[in-house]
Amino acid sequence: MPLAKFTSHWQRLYFLAAIVWAIDYTTKIWALNNLSQREPREILGSFLQLRLLFNPGAAFSFGTNFTFIFTILALGAIGVIAYFAIKIDNRGWAAVLGLALGGILGNLTDRIFREPSFFNGHVIDWIELPRWPVFNVADIAIVCAALVSVLLIAKEIPPFAPSGEQK
Repeated sequence: MPLAKFTSHWQRLYFLAAIVWAIDYTTKIWALNNLSQREPREILGSFLQLRLLFNPGAAFSFGTNFTFIFTILALGAIGVIAYFAIKIDNRGWAAVLGLALGGILGNLTDRIFREPSFFNGHVIDWIELPRWPVFNVADIAIVCAALVSVLLIAKEIPPFAPSGEQK
């Protein structure tokens, strides 16, 4: 079902989140079955390589001993997005929250269900660029959400109708 068929912004938000999560999950399964932690697979020489990595922390391997905390923060972020989703009044902001939610759910799925333990799982990363941490599709979605949100803020596009105004 194409995204345009959804009539409300919150429906688009959740549909996009589901698509991002599904792509992230599918590519992580592919990475587990086809990549090695030892030998990178060169796609564009040393510029783009695929390498399997299990990340207990956040970006740049920050907070590797705080996996449980990142799990709780992700659950909180999902709660905040769910709370504001029904109030979103702009297609761009719906896309921002959909990308963010899909990315958060992708990495949260790993943290909850992957080894070494429940709520302490390591995130599967598999895309490698030079001088950059290995990442995944969920990370791409979160970064895209951040970039689009900066553009919307710069253009002074609000996510909600001002108080007292209804569309």
